[in-house]
Amino acid sequence: MPPTRSVVIVGAPPVHLLDVAGPLEVFSSAEDYDVIIATPGPERTLQTHRRVALTEAVPISELDDPIDTLLVAGGPGAETGTYDAALVGWITQAAHRSRRVASICTGAFLLGAAGLLDGKQVVTHWRLCDRLARDFPLAIVRPDPIFIKDGNIYTSAGISAGIDLSLALVEEDHGHEVALRIARTLVMFLVRPGGQSQFSHMLSHQAVTSKPLRELQVWMLQNLREDLTVEKLAGRIGMSPRHFTRVCLRETNMNPGQFVDRMRVEAAQQMIDSSDLGLKEIADRCGFGTADAMRRTFSRVLHVTAGQYKERFRRPLPADAGMS
Repeated sequence: MPPTRSVVIVGAPPVHLLDVAGPLEVFSSAEDYDVIIATPGPERTLQTHRRVALTEAVPISELDDPIDTLLVAGGPGAETGTYDAALVGWITQAAHRSRRVASICTGAFLLGAAGLLDGKQVVTHWRLCDRLARDFPLAIVRPDPIFIKDGNIYTSAGISAGIDLSLALVEEDHGHEVALRIARTLVMFLVRPGGQSQFSHMLSHQAVTSKPLRELQVWMLQNLREDLTVEKLAGRIGMSPRHFTRVCLRETNMNPGQFVDRMRVEAAQQMIDSSDLGLKEIADRCGFGTADAMRRTFSRVLHVTAGQYKERFRRPLPADAGMS
């Protein structure tokens, strides 16, 4: 049996509950991790932002052994701009005896305060990327990916991205099949790559306040094979192309062309995930025209090609599929 890998999860209280619970479930579902919930103070609880206290936490003053994976959770306690000097000092010291160090969501601010982000490519929740760049100007903040690895420093985006990062760390240690098994146990639809965007057209669809634009989105999803030009889309809801472009940018933070690309890519993802169709047929059904055009658009939007996406995330059929 390989030696047990220690995983220490710590944060500035109150932490986001899912920042701790998500990675805890992932690593606890593998065989050789010893997961420790740590707390900055002498009490043996870690307070969360939902007024749920995590019990049996270990004070950081008692943790002086080597650490395999140090995870720093985010939450309101990490977002104040004022950091507990004792906790920050401990993170700096503990990082030197850790094989790898990771932050979940706004835990990146604690890594920054500990001096661990200087010269590193990093990410946090998209709403706070600008602030992270201002607070720690030596960090190279990239607002789009769901997680980033730079050396032995890992940072992740919004709260649920901590689960994706934890699965990626398990995959580094044990391979894709083990990570995929854990994802299925947690009823996760996909194991997402770090380069995948924090944003999806579904989230943008929910954020749209303009009723004509919401109705247009529904029509677009049903007619992706159409030639969805700015002029055609604008005309369908009675706007000039210029005004439609302004509305689209305001409501989705994307121009019409980018928005159409996102919708087609997500539709193709869903077909890849749930059907046996080939990439050429999927490209035709989603309006890309050719598999090569779909490959280029996937690469631009998700930072992986359609073929790479299919190879990594296509759910295999059960062993007895198709058998009587």
